[in-house]
Amino acid sequence: MPDSTRKTVNRKKTRYPVTDYERIFHPRRLAIIGVSAEENGVGFGAGMLKVIMAMGFEGEIFPVNPKGGTIAGLNIFKSVEDIPEKIDFAIIAVTARHVPEALEACRKKGAAGAEILSSGFSELGTPEGKDLERQIKEIADKGIRVVGPNCFGIYCPASGLTLLPGPDLSRQSGPVAFLAQSGGMSIDFAHAGKWLGVRFSKVVSFGNGADLRETDLLRYLKDDPETKVISMYIEGIKDGDSFFREIKAAAKKKPVIVYKGGLSHAGARTVASHTASMGGSRVIWQSVLKQAGAIQVHDTEELAQTSMAFALLPRKAFKGISIVGGGGAIGVTACDTAEIYGIDIPPFSDELQARIGDHLPKPGSSSVNPIDVANPFVAPQTLKEVLLAAAEDKRVELQIIVSLLFHYKTIAHMFNKPVAEVTPFRELAQAVREVVDQTGKPVIAVLPNAKRGLDNLDITEMIAMARQEYIDRGIPVFDELHDAIRAIANVNTYYGGRNYEKR
Repeated sequence: MPDSTRKTVNRKKTRYPVTDYERIFHPRRLAIIGVSAEENGVGFGAGMLKVIMAMGFEGEIFPVNPKGGTIAGLNIFKSVEDIPEKIDFAIIAVTARHVPEALEACRKKGAAGAEILSSGFSELGTPEGKDLERQIKEIADKGIRVVGPNCFGIYCPASGLTLLPGPDLSRQSGPVAFLAQSGGMSIDFAHAGKWLGVRFSKVVSFGNGADLRETDLLRYLKDDPETKVISMYIEGIKDGDSFFREIKAAAKKKPVIVYKGGLSHAGARTVASHTASMGGSRVIWQSVLKQAGAIQVHDTEELAQTSMAFALLPRKAFKGISIVGGGGAIGVTACDTAEIYGIDIPPFSDELQARIGDHLPKPGSSSVNPIDVANPFVAPQTLKEVLLAAAEDKRVELQIIVSLLFHYKTIAHMFNKPVAEVTPFRELAQAVREVVDQTGKPVIAVLPNAKRGLDNLDITEMIAMARQEYIDRGIPVFDELHDAIRAIANVNTYYGGRNYEKR
């Protein structure tokens, strides 16, 4: 969907170029420059060709290399000029000194954009590297948008574009966009999302950000109908005022989650050598993101977990919750953690406690919120009745069920059966889905695993299968209770604020 020309007023007017993002993210004619038949899939160009084909990209692909030849059943064009008609997008994977020439050829061929995988530019800190990046900017200003250089590119499940190296990423689209200066962070998050249940609209690794970078992409994603949540990993920015305006505007429409790297002194030094960006002050960044209405997270795990929560939970704050699980310590730690994050766990009335208690095994159980079900082997149907009853409390807006499924290994030993066969995780996931449907209140699943040694790989596999059952039913899943409550708190911070434009 082409981005319309926009104007921003801050004493002076800035005119942004029209960008055809549809042709960038959903190209039908794709050139890959730097593909050699002699590489046998080892070089970046040939490797990118192979992973794009493995992803099932359905458009036309035009490999380019001066030596010509064939690769993967495709003819290699000796130049971009030899490609018939115009192209939509290009992937450039040639040595740094040849990049400007290749980019200019793509511009003349009508490409809306190009991603430059090559490194050797301003991140080196050398005059040569800086001059090459300056040439990239000058060519971009003539009418082609550039992702990179020094990046892993674009992952768009709907079109089949993928990051390098990413032949096995999901083709299932979702509501989360991710922007990152780090290629490694991009591919890791994309892979993690596959098993965590985070589905992506677009992932962009923009590296040095010579042209397209966080500000431009925020402006686009703010109005992108395929994106409901924007997550970001930032090492540094080049235009603070523009960034603040765009992130504030985006956060008014949809959640924006930011992991800022390089806030320590050592981290700032690493940032400068990684993408030639300036890190910045921790206090200043915290203040800027808070004023913008964005959510700041502090590690990759919190980034992924918070993205999942925003993607799968209803768009509202959850002030009161109930927690169902086995073990008194779980309830104690739940109350302590919830209090830290300003979340209430209201005690149930005597009448409701009595009704919940009728479903629970005796002795050892407790129907005071948090609910202690006494043992990990309570039947899914019983847990469903407990959740349904707890949802009757109007103060409860969300429920968490903590399932200690790893204990089923004991039963598996007793009956000499595989642990996945004796664990009723499918029935439990379905019961939870039915509770959500009947009550209209979301439920989060927590699946801790205290047995992670080599002798318990069957448990790890079973819990992965259980996670997938929940994900398939649209239920958020966390490994630890603290992670779930922290993610809820981040959701509350956003929807409890004043910046969000409710629709």
